Amino acid sequence: MPGDEIEVPKELREFMLEKAEETILGQKNGAEKQYRYGNLHIREYHDKFLVHTDRIDPREDPVGHLIHDAPEVLIGLAFAAFTGSQIVKKFHKNNSSLASDILFSIVSGYLGYVGTKKIKNYLE
Repeated sequence: MPGDEIEVPKELREFMLEKAEETILGQKNGAEKQYRYGNLHIREYHDKFLVHTDRIDPREDPVGHLIHDAPEVLIGLAFAAFTGSQIVKKFHKNNSSLASDILFSIVSGYLGYVGTKKIKNYLE
């Protein structure tokens, strides 16, 4: 089932990474490296691999991957964009502190991301 991770011992490294490609796409979650092989997302840690299947390969369809496998990233970006647009309007009206407004936009995006991730994990 997509989203479920399995742990694979390091001893199977040659088998696991034979055709997998190292990638920057995806959340590393503390992994040393990460790889993709089709819809498989493989994270390499010091002593193990964690592997899960994505519904959509981000190399083939990045937007589809965000929608189906990582909606929390999409919602976080939407929160940040919305608050950022409101900040721009406010900044032009009353010349407030741009640094605090940008920080608020970042925090808003992060909270949207974290909240959506918690909901997603709860529903899985």
